[in-house]
Amino acid sequence: MTGSGCRWRPAAQALTEKDASVPSKDTPAAQQKGDGTASLGHEVPLSIDTSVAHVARVYDYWLGGKDNFAADRVAGEQAIRAYPDIVYSVRANRAFLARTVRYLAKDAGIRQFLDIGTGIPTANNTHEVAQSVAAGCSVVYVDNDPVVLAHARALLVSGEQGHTTYIDADLRDAGRILAEATLTLDFSQPVAIMLMAILQHIDDAEDPYRIVSTLLGAVPSGSYLVISHPAADIETEAMAQMAQRLNKLMAEKVTFRARAQVARFFDGLELVGPGMVRVQEWRPTTEKEAKSPAALWGGMGRKG
Repeated sequence: MTGSGCRWRPAAQALTEKDASVPSKDTPAAQQKGDGTASLGHEVPLSIDTSVAHVARVYDYWLGGKDNFAADRVAGEQAIRAYPDIVYSVRANRAFLARTVRYLAKDAGIRQFLDIGTGIPTANNTHEVAQSVAAGCSVVYVDNDPVVLAHARALLVSGEQGHTTYIDADLRDAGRILAEATLTLDFSQPVAIMLMAILQHIDDAEDPYRIVSTLLGAVPSGSYLVISHPAADIETEAMAQMAQRLNKLMAEKVTFRARAQVARFFDGLELVGPGMVRVQEWRPTTEKEAKSPAALWGGMGRKG
């Protein structure tokens, strides 16, 4: 699920593996990154299984955060050994998110965002980018990790900049997500559906195409779909090794897909230029972004 240079962090308490089911309070955070603690800044009762790696916390580890536990770090290191450029890929994914949200808010006039698989908040979150471009944007975040839920409490604010809410749900339960999202979003107006590095956690037997179709069926013409997806046909051997290692250590299994498989999610939509490309090639703003060695396919489609 889902940048480096963490700009947004709530006030925090160090939560250790030995005591991961207590309410958190606003006390100073642990000073060391990756020290066996997770920083949580809200009075939310948590029940966290720290013995099994979770994708949101593994991503946090790759990005230098401290909201991860030993199992997450083991999984993260195994992935790095298989594919050393994974950290660049994760950062490129965050940059792709920021660029697509900025395009949608500035150039496409979108004011509503449904971000599923948001992960632990870092820098350039969807609501920050959208509301910096256009005040009044509404953002609904969806994830199902208790650490993400704890952080999300700080996002539940409304004001002149816009409205932001959080749904604790799994992508597989698209009907529930849509039902709860209608409390914040107006589905008679265009919505941008953001699926950033999440569809790989839906295997083929669970029919990810049906899930995406259900989401798209609920939004009107003029809406957009944005997807990033780890590639099975870039750095093929290394990516296969990484998938194998993660599947042994993470609760959420992964299915990486080739370009044609990812492009199928956009069937019936009008692709926005430059089309389906590696995420670092989608309208990069700097030469550094464009040259990232990221192994993810990405694209944006408009519903006609």
